[in-house]
Amino acid sequence: MEWLSAENVVAVGTALLGIVASGVMVWYERRVPRRKRIGYRVQMDNPIGDDVRSGLANRRLGWFDEGPGMADATLVLLRIENDGSQGIDRDDYTGPERHGLTAVFTDRTVRGVSVTQPDDTDHLMDHFTADRGFGYDGNTLRIPRVPLNRGDHFKLLVLLSGGDVGRGIRLFGGIRDGEVHPNRSATPDEIPPMFSLPARLFTGLLTLSVLALAAIIVVRDDAPPPLGCAKGTLTVTGSTAFAPAIRTLAQEYEKECEGADIEVEARGSEAGVAELAALGARSGRRAPSVIAFSDGPMGDRWNLKGEKVAVSVFTLVVNDDIDLGPDGLTRADVKRLYAGGIRRWSDLDRYRPGRPRLPDLPVVLVSRDAYSGTRQIFQDRVLGGWEQAPTTSLDCAPPTRADRTVTRCELGSTEDVLDKVAGQPGAVGYSELTLAADHKSVRRVALDGEEASVQDIANGTSHYPYRGVEYAYTYRSAPAGSLAAAFLAYLDEGTSQGVIRDHGHLPCAREGAGMCA
Repeated sequence: MEWLSAENVVAVGTALLGIVASGVMVWYERRVPRRKRIGYRVQMDNPIGDDVRSGLANRRLGWFDEGPGMADATLVLLRIENDGSQGIDRDDYTGPERHGLTAVFTDRTVRGVSVTQPDDTDHLMDHFTADRGFGYDGNTLRIPRVPLNRGDHFKLLVLLSGGDVGRGIRLFGGIRDGEVHPNRSATPDEIPPMFSLPARLFTGLLTLSVLALAAIIVVRDDAPPPLGCAKGTLTVTGSTAFAPAIRTLAQEYEKECEGADIEVEARGSEAGVAELAALGARSGRRAPSVIAFSDGPMGDRWNLKGEKVAVSVFTLVVNDDIDLGPDGLTRADVKRLYAGGIRRWSDLDRYRPGRPRLPDLPVVLVSRDAYSGTRQIFQDRVLGGWEQAPTTSLDCAPPTRADRTVTRCELGSTEDVLDKVAGQPGAVGYSELTLAADHKSVRRVALDGEEASVQDIANGTSHYPYRGVEYAYTYRSAPAGSLAAAFLAYLDEGTSQGVIRDHGHLPCAREGAGMCA
């Protein structure tokens, strides 16, 4: 970004304007501290008689027509107000006379005066007495030393004769540390502005400068890339369960960091880690631009370096025809199924006394292949050993004739398992929790009476067993400045952890810290 860019000019100008304004305000506060001000406004100046040259009253009744001197009479409504920043006491009037203010009506004679005030300022009337100087003589009206709180006002309705409407009307008097001044507005009930015209102009100019700066920043998208951005290509492989979160993060990183190209190729945890190790061995000292994610640890082997990223939660799923109820299966039931000893769902009824009977459908075990981290965690955390039932089918379809062997198949991804379980009556499999929750025609299965819940696990209120840590592996340590190193650092940022959380995982840097440790 050049120094003479439009946004820099506006920003510097706005800053200088703010500095000058601050200096002016400091000077004003010191030189003119809390000024006392009395303002006055002529809110009405109307003719009554028909000898008033600048106005003509066509019809008059009663005293206006019959009273002496009404032929050239006028009515003036004068509003007097405290529009300063401080209250005014009787002692603040500095004139030598008993009264405090004097109103002069040029070329007219005062014939009578009526005083009005707001409902909440009844005390003002106590000051309008002859003893306190209230009176008139010729074209002069004497106004007492009336104390006025900030914002208080009163009005004088003055009957005049002998002159035209619009002739000069002036109010003067001495105010300690203040002044008497005319106000421009002549609207009867208008409230004077809180800020003066220069203050309003300055505020408007400052606001326009800020808006201009904001508009330039929004319209021009030439901001430098955020810290941690790197260019190049990166392949992310491994876990199919964690792949949706990684795809979203890769897309977000590419949006923020121009020149970064991240390809996600999920093919199973162990397959991805093995591929990374093979690439690293062939590349020698130069680390390949590959990150392999794994459900669970793969051990410190093949010169690989793993970082804990998040806790993933998994669940058993069954076809929608199998209703196991809220208690689901015990781990003992799951071991019986995956040992191959239960060929039909109804065979489980003898281990589930008092529970609804299960349908007489053949059991179809839909498993992941041996390269799957989801399977490794299932074996470690739920079965406590290997899946003992042998693979008997490639398409997961049970035999058409009675068979003494349970049907079991192996598939390459979490999505394949969910699709097969949804379409095959009697099927049971396992999946990452969020993917299973979004899939139709499958039921999630509770284990030992506990349902899979990310929130309960995060709160520490659940001992649900089927969960594990997601690892990110690189060949040795990712080189500083490389796209692999930058993307791993990006995973630890707050926005990235929010994405991981939205996909149903617990970031190790936040909610999952205790479990990752």
